[in-house]
Amino acid sequence: MPFLCWIRPEWPSASRVQAAFTLRPGGYSRGPYAGLNLGTHVGDVPRAVAANRARLHRGLKLPAEPVWLQQVHGTQVLHLPAAGGRPVADAAWTDRPGVVCAVQVADCLPVLLADREGTRVGAAHAGWRGLAAGVLEATVAAMGLPAGRLMAWLGPAIGPRSFEVGEEVHAAFAERHPEDAAHFQAVAPGRWRADLYGLARARLERSGVQSVCGGGDDTFSDRGRYYSHRRDGVTGRMAALIWLPP
Repeated sequence: MPFLCWIRPEWPSASRVQAAFTLRPGGYSRGPYAGLNLGTHVGDVPRAVAANRARLHRGLKLPAEPVWLQQVHGTQVLHLPAAGGRPVADAAWTDRPGVVCAVQVADCLPVLLADREGTRVGAAHAGWRGLAAGVLEATVAAMGLPAGRLMAWLGPAIGPRSFEVGEEVHAAFAERHPEDAAHFQAVAPGRWRADLYGLARARLERSGVQSVCGGGDDTFSDRGRYYSHRRDGVTGRMAALIWLPP
């Protein structure tokens, strides 16, 4: 392929755990979706999205089509495999080899999880609403293992220098966990810069997940590599994927 279309997480997962995060370059979409847009719900030409998904499938040698979720910024966690269709959930996990968990993002934080032995894997979509509501805690609990056996990887998301929010976002975190206020920087009365990475790490650590890798990229500031909904409004979607080979 002429472009780097995805990256592999750098984390100490078991060798059998397979994972990837897609980048913007290298796809068939045009206009505001230009690149490897994987979202069917954003207004892109369906055949372009289908071609992008086929390229992803071939390039990563996926064992099956990813289970694409209908994400609603909630805390529903799906145990895969599940019934057909496009299930409503913001996280999924599996202990079945050959099943591909996936979440789509364009500024929200994708979080991949795996146990140290490589028997269970999961993916969560964690924007600020999902983080505040407890999607990461719900995912850790749903995977059914002691949290100390899990590790997490934080994929690219909007960075703390770019993510300016209002008082309602600050309150959603700091009122329940006052220590989370450390992940906000005041920039004006009632306005804050929020660190999704720091908030996610804090919530994972409170859940008992001790190994947390990744984090630090800013999707908003790098138009060439990443889609960003806050920057562009109409745009495509990237994906974080994780699976156990059959």
